[in-house]
Amino acid sequence: MSTSSGEAEDAQVIVVGAGPAGSTVATYLARAGIDVLLLEKTTFPRDKVCGDGLTPRGVKQLIDLGLDTSEQAGWVHSRGLRILTGDLTLELDWPELTSYPPYGVARTRHDFDDLLAKTAVKAGARLRERTGVTAAITDERTGRVVGVRAKEGQEKRPVSYRAPLVLACDGVSARLALSIGIDKQEKRPMGVAVRRYYRSPRHAEPFIEGHLELWDRSDPRHPKLLPGYGWAFPLGDGTVNVGLGMLSTSKSFRNTDYRALLRSWLDSTPEEWGYREENAVGRIGGAGLPMGFNRTPHYRDGLLLLGDAGGMVSPFNGEGISAAMESAQLAAECVQQALARSQGPSRERALHGYPLALKELMGGYYRLGNLFAKAIGKPKVMRAATKYGLRINPLIPLVYKGLSGCYDASGGDAVDRLISVASRLTPSA
Repeated sequence: MSTSSGEAEDAQVIVVGAGPAGSTVATYLARAGIDVLLLEKTTFPRDKVCGDGLTPRGVKQLIDLGLDTSEQAGWVHSRGLRILTGDLTLELDWPELTSYPPYGVARTRHDFDDLLAKTAVKAGARLRERTGVTAAITDERTGRVVGVRAKEGQEKRPVSYRAPLVLACDGVSARLALSIGIDKQEKRPMGVAVRRYYRSPRHAEPFIEGHLELWDRSDPRHPKLLPGYGWAFPLGDGTVNVGLGMLSTSKSFRNTDYRALLRSWLDSTPEEWGYREENAVGRIGGAGLPMGFNRTPHYRDGLLLLGDAGGMVSPFNGEGISAAMESAQLAAECVQQALARSQGPSRERALHGYPLALKELMGGYYRLGNLFAKAIGKPKVMRAATKYGLRINPLIPLVYKGLSGCYDASGGDAVDRLISVASRLTPSA
């Protein structure tokens, strides 16, 4: 095999990053008989900053991949979402839907990513760890991406790999996209998340928690409500993943010490929950959350952007794993079709189907989410929404399904149809 520049190819497809997007797309492609080289900058098992929880939308992706999602296989099941505000608690079971199972799951990223990477290798993908990709290689004549440059091993020796197609699954850093000039869209929301593990008697709770009123009480005389939310994901092993996220639509976004805010918020929770320094396990970790398609186009000249690299974190709830795996499923289908065609216009038509499929699946919902993020960036709006909106019983299913992304896009009940229509009709942000 050789590239258009005449250089020898190392694979049919190079996948950069073995997180949920990368390992998922590598699995699907390898199962289809495609030679996949999967490059990962770290070694497994390894940790990531995340809430460690999946809604039923994410569980569907695990089932589609053929994974055993039972509790016997190490997954902690949740029956629904517990929403807490300053003076209200709601416990809502996951909805019964055609599209998604009626349970969520939790598992640490230390285990989760390792499991997905092993699934890709079992399918036939060739995994190279300690290979940090730094930039795309482009054809001097056409500008097309034909491979990647990387630094490999502990000594970080320079290497390069070539393939007709490269899939960027390199997360929020998006080094590959940046290397060919695909920049972030500053008007789209960005989030920041911090989390820590705590030993807690709440580790076996059947609900994951969303704390919708996040107070900055660093100045007790002037407590301040901030956009974003806190979470708690019981892990069933004696610990709970507790964290918070905030949106760039807040004026406080760039001036907040998130680690101090997390400690301040947790110090105000009931002591019997155990979210105190003496019960902490490990350090506070933080990460950026690229939201609402904040990096496009998702395909250009031989390079596809998947998951966080393409800004696919939900502006509604900060979940990125389900969208990363959904984008991987779509990308795998388009790449498989493309490689069955000769290089040239026909193959390009197949590859351009990827951003179109993404837009169809997520575009309208994310446009709606971008408007939501802009609205709750105003503290008065956030306060009114949590204080009054959740007390209107007919609104609760709409808020719940909308925020979680767990609705049947085709058919379903009146709430599902309303969310679907609203997503289609929302103007571009």
